[in-house]
Amino acid sequence: MKLLAIETSCDETAVAILEGMGDETSARFRIRGNALLSQIEIHREFGGVFPAVAKREHAKNLVPLLEAALAEAELLKEDTQSFSDEVRNQVSALLEREPELDEAFFASLREMEKPDIDCICVTAGPGLAPALWVGVNFAKALSLVWDVPIVAVNHMEGHILSALAQSDAEELRIEGLQLPILALLISGGHTELVLMKEWLSYELIGQTKDDAVGEAFDKVARMMGLPYPGGPEISKLAEQDREDFSTMPFSLPRPMMNDATCDFSFSGLKTAVLYLIKEHGELSEIEKDQLSREFEDAVTDVLWAKTSKALEETGASTLVLGGGVSANTHIRRVFMEKVAQQHPQVALRIPANELTTDNAVMIGLAGYFHALKKEFADPARFEANGNLSLA
Repeated sequence: MKLLAIETSCDETAVAILEGMGDETSARFRIRGNALLSQIEIHREFGGVFPAVAKREHAKNLVPLLEAALAEAELLKEDTQSFSDEVRNQVSALLEREPELDEAFFASLREMEKPDIDCICVTAGPGLAPALWVGVNFAKALSLVWDVPIVAVNHMEGHILSALAQSDAEELRIEGLQLPILALLISGGHTELVLMKEWLSYELIGQTKDDAVGEAFDKVARMMGLPYPGGPEISKLAEQDREDFSTMPFSLPRPMMNDATCDFSFSGLKTAVLYLIKEHGELSEIEKDQLSREFEDAVTDVLWAKTSKALEETGASTLVLGGGVSANTHIRRVFMEKVAQQHPQVALRIPANELTTDNAVMIGLAGYFHALKKEFADPARFEANGNLSLA
């Protein structure tokens, strides 16, 4: 099965072409085309993602990325196409809020032979609603013109599947999985523990009561005068301090770490950093390293304590780390060490670094298994949902 996957949930525009075969017991995927543009530099001046700008950039980038992914997959072939007035009007109605995308869409597709694609997979949520709608309407327009079915994909399920996929030189494989699977999903918008007892069926085990962990990283970085995005900056300084560490002058709380639930809270930790900086005054470069380390240690301690508790309560056989924050070096290191020491019977799956950020490959992976079951969306009815829940 050949899949065209589209991701526009936040500040990455991505289009990928995957070829998949097999089922949930053993599936293999070849990435035939993969095109992605990050908007980090554009949003840096705002200190965070500005939804209207993200929406504009997605509309500008989707057609060039589609052409690039198809060309890499050797599926971009020139041919002259004509569209009925009815089709043109339907597509223009879908893309009426993005006139630049509407114009680029027809300019490209009228010179393009319909590619050999079996299914279109698109992120339907969660994410920034204005950004999501650009990708969803683009997928609907392609579905209409090419007469290809659509799978509406949950972005967080994509993160789980990308962590379950193991790679070699030529393909990704999802096989040999032991259920139940517990997933810790950590990103700028999410911190949650989700259990998969049956394939693609989810139960929420714990979640943040306030800030997501990635959001906390960014806010603390801003307090310290570090550039956006804050997570990688804090991680870099924390690693420097681990190399040079002698004493630790700062101590931060570990909120909710020992309570009876599997829920998280990072608002109090963020506030503790704020008060510490106010009382201490301007931080030296060494003190920024030290505070970064203590903050990252506190976050990691909480994440592990809650995950370990959830592993014990659920009896999960596999643990997945997913989401952008799963790229954090220290969190990865601690989880690998702790699983080996405290839960040696559990298989730990962490995504390759290139699959931790938002990308279209993970959307294609998740969409494939729903397409196998013919769980297609009705283009006339399905909508983008910024608050879409996985469980």
